[in-house]
Amino acid sequence: MPNFVAAIDQGTTSTRFIVFDHEGNIVAIDQKEHKQYYPAPGLVEHDGMEIWNNTLEVITNGMRKSNLAAEDIAAIGITNQRETTILWNRITGRPYDKAIVWQDTRTNEICAEFEKKGLAEKIREKTGLPLATYFSGPKIKWILDRHPEIIDDIARGEVYFGNMDSWVIWNLSGGPRGGIHVTDVTNASRTLLMDIRTLDWDQEMLDLMGVPRSILPRIVSSSEIYGYSRLGIENVPVAGDLGDQQAALFGQACYEPGEVKNTYGTGCFMLMNTGTTPVLSKNGLLTTAGYKLDGQPAVYCLEGSIAIAGALVQWLRDNLQLIEKSSDIEPLARTVKDNGDVYIVPAFSGLFAPYWRADARGVIVGLTRYVNKGHIARAVLESTAYQTREVLDAMENDSQVKLASLKVDGGMVVNEMLMQFQADILNVPVVKPRIAETTALGAAYAAGLAVGFWQNLDELKKNWGQDKEWKPNMSEEARAQLYARWKKAVSRTFDWLS
Repeated sequence: MPNFVAAIDQGTTSTRFIVFDHEGNIVAIDQKEHKQYYPAPGLVEHDGMEIWNNTLEVITNGMRKSNLAAEDIAAIGITNQRETTILWNRITGRPYDKAIVWQDTRTNEICAEFEKKGLAEKIREKTGLPLATYFSGPKIKWILDRHPEIIDDIARGEVYFGNMDSWVIWNLSGGPRGGIHVTDVTNASRTLLMDIRTLDWDQEMLDLMGVPRSILPRIVSSSEIYGYSRLGIENVPVAGDLGDQQAALFGQACYEPGEVKNTYGTGCFMLMNTGTTPVLSKNGLLTTAGYKLDGQPAVYCLEGSIAIAGALVQWLRDNLQLIEKSSDIEPLARTVKDNGDVYIVPAFSGLFAPYWRADARGVIVGLTRYVNKGHIARAVLESTAYQTREVLDAMENDSQVKLASLKVDGGMVVNEMLMQFQADILNVPVVKPRIAETTALGAAYAAGLAVGFWQNLDELKKNWGQDKEWKPNMSEEARAQLYARWKKAVSRTFDWLS
């Protein structure tokens, strides 16, 4: 009887392979970063073949480190950076071009054209999503418009599209030799091509985007056996598939309506479980599929998506070279007592929730001769907390639910200064779980449920435990003043591209 479940976490900056035991403890982990390509301002790409080769490498290393064999693994779950778009030839197994990453803004003109035609509201009503460069559908259209040579391959039935979950699962299950072409409801709900209510590809949206149905993966639930692994690790059920933020929601055991989690990664993503009925936002949030267990109704979420969170720390490290490694930001920020009235709004790819302004670009405001690199570092951290506050305000307005505490996860939660400031600016406790790798854990949970490794959600809830809590410790006057200055800074980013 296998005693473990594995997860492949294919993220924006790296790919990880993690093995969990029945209590959700990590048994083995391996990780490898992949290259980020920035061919022009606003453009972000990944090499699909590099990502797949990295996936094979981390699987091999993770299994070797743990001294486990394939027969010890009950199932594999996949979680992934969402919206990142790749088209490949199913005969050769090769992508037609680099993957267009979710942060990329090259489809701005396509979206503006749809907006001009008055289609934004129809798209939002059908898909639950605002019309934005963020999503996969316009990216597919951009690729097809610029690569007419693909059309002949489509006619021969050779072309597949996928978000990164589909690419990884297809390769893992055999690739050109019988690979399975699927995506789950959470990833399909990020394409602008799926009807949020029927959970099927919508022909009207396909026609609008010029996307042939034949290239699309089959939409499946988040927890069922799709097939079996053939590469990296052999003959293990591939049985879970969730977009990264939905996987974190699942790993955080947010199974009841009104429960909320926030993940601090490359971007920052807050999700609220709204139950089995989709709630359309009036305040700039997304309506998205949260998860769907095999044979059960889908559970929906409201989501606030922030494009740049941890990526701003990377920018400080790589572009400005103010720090040597990401972990250096907290000690640098602690060299000053406050932000020196400096605010950084990282609208590198425009502003996501709750504004959805593709015309915005990043700003640093409030600079004086007094300001030093410590103030800049502090402003970088605080920007993530302010953006989270904006999303939470919108979420409470839409749901009419007042948040009692915020469950947090992701790489940035190790930063004590950020977490304390987050609690202060929200005025609610911030809670970190015992197991921090909630994204991979959520994918493992989905896979384990599908094969009976775990029996039900109640069993998963028992695995959740609190590691640390940060309580607010700021006066209402200071909170209001800081937040008002942030809102003023945000307004300075608007219309930069007009």
